[in-house]
Amino acid sequence: MSGFAPHQADDTAIATIRTLAVDTVAGANSGHPGAPMGMAPVAHILFSRFFNANPKNSKWFNRDRFVLSNGHACALQYVLLHLLGYKLSIDDLKQFRQLDSKTPGHPEAGHTDGIEVTTGPLGQGLANAVGLAIAQAHLGAVYNKPDFNLINNYTYVFTGDGCLMEGVASEAASLAGHLQLGNLIVIYDDNHISIDGDTNVAFTEDVEQRFLSYGWQVLHVNDGDHDLASIYASIAAAREEKGKPTIIKLKTTIGYGSRQQGTHGVHGAPLKADDIVALKSKFGFSPQEKYAVPQATYDLYSEFGKRGAALEEEWNTLLAGYAAKYPKEHAELSRRISGKLPDGWEKALPVYKSTDGPVASRKLSEIALTALAPVLPDLLGGSADLTGSNLTKVKNSVDFQPPSTGLGTYAGTYIRYGVREHGMGAIGNGLAAYGGIIPYVATFLNFVSYASGAVRLSALSGHRVIWVATHDGIGLGEDGPTHQPVETQIALRATPNLAFWRPADGNETSAAYKVAIESEKTPSVLSLTRQNLPQLEGSTIDKAVLGGYVLVEEANEDLTIVSSGSEVSIALEAAKKLKEQGIKTRVVSLPCWLVFDQQPLEYRLSVLRSGAPILSVEAASTAGWAKYSHEQYGLPGWGLSAPYQKIYERFGLTGSNIASVAKKVVDFYKQRGEKVASPLDKALVL
Repeated sequence: MSGFAPHQADDTAIATIRTLAVDTVAGANSGHPGAPMGMAPVAHILFSRFFNANPKNSKWFNRDRFVLSNGHACALQYVLLHLLGYKLSIDDLKQFRQLDSKTPGHPEAGHTDGIEVTTGPLGQGLANAVGLAIAQAHLGAVYNKPDFNLINNYTYVFTGDGCLMEGVASEAASLAGHLQLGNLIVIYDDNHISIDGDTNVAFTEDVEQRFLSYGWQVLHVNDGDHDLASIYASIAAAREEKGKPTIIKLKTTIGYGSRQQGTHGVHGAPLKADDIVALKSKFGFSPQEKYAVPQATYDLYSEFGKRGAALEEEWNTLLAGYAAKYPKEHAELSRRISGKLPDGWEKALPVYKSTDGPVASRKLSEIALTALAPVLPDLLGGSADLTGSNLTKVKNSVDFQPPSTGLGTYAGTYIRYGVREHGMGAIGNGLAAYGGIIPYVATFLNFVSYASGAVRLSALSGHRVIWVATHDGIGLGEDGPTHQPVETQIALRATPNLAFWRPADGNETSAAYKVAIESEKTPSVLSLTRQNLPQLEGSTIDKAVLGGYVLVEEANEDLTIVSSGSEVSIALEAAKKLKEQGIKTRVVSLPCWLVFDQQPLEYRLSVLRSGAPILSVEAASTAGWAKYSHEQYGLPGWGLSAPYQKIYERFGLTGSNIASVAKKVVDFYKQRGEKVASPLDKALVL
């Protein structure tokens, strides 16, 4: 690439970004103007000289990806999207942070045209970008052919001091260095300011040495306020480095041009009116005019759209040639880009009979993944250093590794995340956001809590990430309460748009995978056991995909026991004992609350019906079960360290004790003599 060539409208365009960002924040009387003002020059150079995308088709598959990890600076991104020709108007900028606007307080994927991932919680975006970069490297290795370099985009990230303080960014950056992701370019806004003031109060590490130790290339721009040629040269050099990710330390002045520039006062509050007047005058803009965009700025950025449209047209021509020479690969790649699943893929899901032997649901998960891998190449899995426990690596699969390591290839379908649960979850979000990939990630259920920030954003963003969460409770036994989740279940169930599955046997495990894979906009957590579970009579995939169903039916019942996972078989044992006592007991398996709640009310009321009390049984906190039952039996506190059978006995989670508990429930409600309505029969339903 040739060197930097100044454009006569460069300064005007940079000033436009700054003043437009200031007006956007001031119009809302809320937001963060400082970083947009400081990063205006690098934003201008990146998008006017390097970034490849088509604003008229923001989903062109081989577009470069941009991530604003310091999402509080979203006024910068919104201004750029408008100027570059995306579906964002000046009126949208005027509605910044207002109800139902296209310009919310932090960037949201799927909400605003041109936003790749949801950012705001610091560090998440940088970790998402590692996932985006892995996705490009993987799909390029699988589908690119000689003379057909179809998938070769870059991922660019803007990040700040706050992101680099967050552990999730450190986890992801460490892995990115190991994986030698030369397609990843991070621009670090080194302005030494955070909300508490100068970063010297808390953040004095040598960022350069840290990233060098990760295996990154580190470049410097000492004057990010003015030195456009150095900004250009650093990005060009980063693009040339194919064997390492790059971080560019860009020294800027936060709030450049403001009377408060260089201070935390300009970080998170609108500029004062007199400051805005002085700023606009300084940059040659009319102080009285708001949201002003000179025609020269629009003209310059219109070249971005023209370049992107031409690049997409060239790519489509290349894709057509690829189709002629590699029809099989083209068909598969096109299917994956479209988001469609292969015809009949679900026929590969294992089906079980009640006569089949007991199997731990983590093993059932492994059997399902092994069956799905040949028919669903979209799957890209991995574990946080628990492969042998999670059972997530399909036999004979190749690791995703830099070829130079001799440990695998970029075409490999299994990622060794190391002990980095949070980074893994955020990377999974990036993999899902890229397209063409269905990521699954794995750890113990207890340690999904380490990744809760990423899980939350996955649900908010609608990323199809599948968590294989094994060792799901006191059934893991001897490791004890440090590893036994009791509160994690309800925390995940309470998360909107997150499907928490707790399958009771093989058919329910297959059903969980079926729904998880088909749910394009919903992440899933599969809560799986270490201990063996029997195959249940009456369970089927078709029933379990409804999220809840009747396993044992009785007319004119005295009681219904509702349960999930490893306790369903205990409920069945209790029901048999109760029947011997003349107490007619229905048993309901409820493997996924979210999916069950999405069924028609008529169906749900047929499963958890009126007429008799409903008792829930689960080896976890009982919180939340009141929605589905009148009485709840579970754990009163933390678990214990012992063989799991002893722990279940200690907490009364046995068929005999549950039968005793159930009889008390039946007697209590009969003594009351009142009609028992279903807990689902309510006036208000959110």
